[in-house]
Amino acid sequence: MDDDKPLQPETEDETPTEPAPQSSDEALYSEAEAPQTVRKVKPDRENSETDLEIEDNEKFFTTGQKELYLEACKLVGVVPVSYFIRNMEESYMNLNHHGLGPRGTKAIAIALVSNTTVTKLELEDNGITEEGILSLVEMLQENYYLQEMNISNNQLGLKGARIISDFLETNTSSIWSLELSGNDFKEESAALLCQVLSSNYRIKKLDLSHNQFSDVGGEHLGQMLATNVGLTSLDLSWNHFHTRGAVALCNGLRGNVTLTKLNLSMNGLGNEGALALGEVLRLNSCLVYLDVSGNDISNEGASKISRGLESNESLKVLKNVLVSEQFVKTLDGVYAVHPQLDVVFKGVQGPSAKNINSLLTNPMKLIQSYADRHGITVEDFFKSLNPTGTTRMSVGDFQKVMIEQNKVPLNRYQVREVIKRLDEKTGMVNFSFLKTVKP
Repeated sequence: MDDDKPLQPETEDETPTEPAPQSSDEALYSEAEAPQTVRKVKPDRENSETDLEIEDNEKFFTTGQKELYLEACKLVGVVPVSYFIRNMEESYMNLNHHGLGPRGTKAIAIALVSNTTVTKLELEDNGITEEGILSLVEMLQENYYLQEMNISNNQLGLKGARIISDFLETNTSSIWSLELSGNDFKEESAALLCQVLSSNYRIKKLDLSHNQFSDVGGEHLGQMLATNVGLTSLDLSWNHFHTRGAVALCNGLRGNVTLTKLNLSMNGLGNEGALALGEVLRLNSCLVYLDVSGNDISNEGASKISRGLESNESLKVLKNVLVSEQFVKTLDGVYAVHPQLDVVFKGVQGPSAKNINSLLTNPMKLIQSYADRHGITVEDFFKSLNPTGTTRMSVGDFQKVMIEQNKVPLNRYQVREVIKRLDEKTGMVNFSFLKTVKP
């Protein structure tokens, strides 16, 4: 809950009038369209658990978003969230860890039915359960402005997965990014979600990490990936896939033509899973980012992945934690053919690992040493490499000049570290702040 003093509904002391019963959805939309109160006939819907209804004691109120929310809070019996009121006109709404519960979520949903400004909603860790999900999906059937939603860590379970699946089956929402991490989803949940995602192409980014999918879930996900042509980003990290699940996922990736980012870290793919991944990398021309760190992949598995990289022309980032000497040697040849590839790893195992790990020596220290010897600043060094002489460059141009320059010879791993230090997260690097900063 926000630290500010809770705000009480402003209409608390007003004497209500008694309008004719009306549908909450119709009333909420009429408020957004006209400044005066409007009377509508309420359809015959008894005891609906999914309606965002203001029941028989509902009041008419004006179009103001604040008044709408305060009235909803009064009628569902919760204290208003002052942060929500202050940020109603912002595109990004972060209500993570606010302890909303299902009733607080319903009040938020009622207010968002007619909201046209919020496009990204964060509701992680609010204990909303399946009751809160019912309110959210009904809101999404009317709100066509909300595009991204995070409902991770909300104890949704199988009932929540069923509600979400039923909603996605309608294929009418504007939601394209959905985070469902840590919601106790198991195999049955995977079956429900994958069945609808096989034909729902609106969802582009999906986070199913930190759930309890095992190999059966991997089979469902693999079948979904084989037919889905909407997803571009999928996070399956911190689940329980092993060889069988890994092979199923990879079989699905063989025919997938849209997925560009896949996170499979912290599972148990093992060497057999690495073999399947190597085959996928040899055939797949869509994946750009792949994270397989924390998967019990040994030297044997790493070599199988590296062989797949030799024929891959699309992958740009491969993340691993520990690789073999042979893997690093193979990479040298792969880099010569595919310079766009960036393999991220934290260390090398083997008798010559010390020599290879020395390649990761802090590059900023090397650049600072060069600058000190020549009586210039680190900023001056970088500016000298920029044809325009400015302190900003695109990441691609910067990477190229850093590899080609011979003043401070750096390997690809070191260049990557420099980029991470200077990256503005906008596709540009900026080294103006290095005038006084020491590595």
